[in-house]
Amino acid sequence: MVLMKRWGIIYAICLFALASSIRAQQATGKHYRIDRYEKIYLPMGSISFADRLVEFNVGHPPPTQKYRDSIQCLHEPDYTNYHTPNFVSLGCGGSLVVEFSDNGFMNLPGDDLYIFEVGPSKESAKIEISEDGINWIYAGTIAGGKSSIDLSDENIDKDIVFHFLKITDLKDLCRSISAGADIDAIGAINSVIRLTIEADVLFDVAKYDLKESSRKSIDSLARTILKVDKATILIEGHTDSDGSDEMNMELSQNRCSSVKKRLLELLGNDKLYDYEIIAYGKRKPKVENISDANKQINRRVEITVLPPKDYYDTLIKN
Repeated sequence: MVLMKRWGIIYAICLFALASSIRAQQATGKHYRIDRYEKIYLPMGSISFADRLVEFNVGHPPPTQKYRDSIQCLHEPDYTNYHTPNFVSLGCGGSLVVEFSDNGFMNLPGDDLYIFEVGPSKESAKIEISEDGINWIYAGTIAGGKSSIDLSDENIDKDIVFHFLKITDLKDLCRSISAGADIDAIGAINSVIRLTIEADVLFDVAKYDLKESSRKSIDSLARTILKVDKATILIEGHTDSDGSDEMNMELSQNRCSSVKKRLLELLGNDKLYDYEIIAYGKRKPKVENISDANKQINRRVEITVLPPKDYYDTLIKN
């Protein structure tokens, strides 16, 4: 009887551990419905959506007042039906600008963005993107039932993290109570989080042990990373041009390893994170190494949180 009781306790513990593991693996990536039959998968889940309205310019003719609540385009989609105004209509030729403030997006494999354009009519719209909200790059057009954007179609730089997106209605349907494109949400399929930290903040000159004062920066990043529990964490190390190639490569490699070690201490081993380290040494300066100020900019560690590897594995298989 005692033996059976012990086995029962062990079995219950195993079930609890298995359930916890399943919950952890399912918590981040999420499917979002785009119509009655189809869904789209965002590997970084709820963090993937635009979360700040920068500007809204209603078109002419405008939609009725009921459909002009511009903040309805933020956060996760919640469209239920055409008569419930939980989306924003742009009006004929209208536009809006949003910011991804706690994340960004990049040109990575597969589709990069999805615009939740809703309602019975699928109006077309021009999509532009920006690093700073000032300089804009054409990224594509959503038209009809196609609301996904692959930044590779427009040869968008693969190293840039974008934080701003602009949608401009292309005047397909102007005579309607919800004139113009109807936007429920704006999602980044290839959502990323990037932080660049000057090496001088983290390390003493020519050293790779983290300074005590550096922990605040990395601890803050760790809290952001914990918004997702499954991701690839890319750590890239850069130096200025002083010293030999060999010395700088070794220094940037060791600095990346120190940052990884600290993140592991903060995040723990129970999360589904893959770590990648790339040491660049002095090969990828942000600015020319022609002054002390420029050299300080080039001495840096860049940490990018990317969708998990198995998401891209599924793209290859499909």
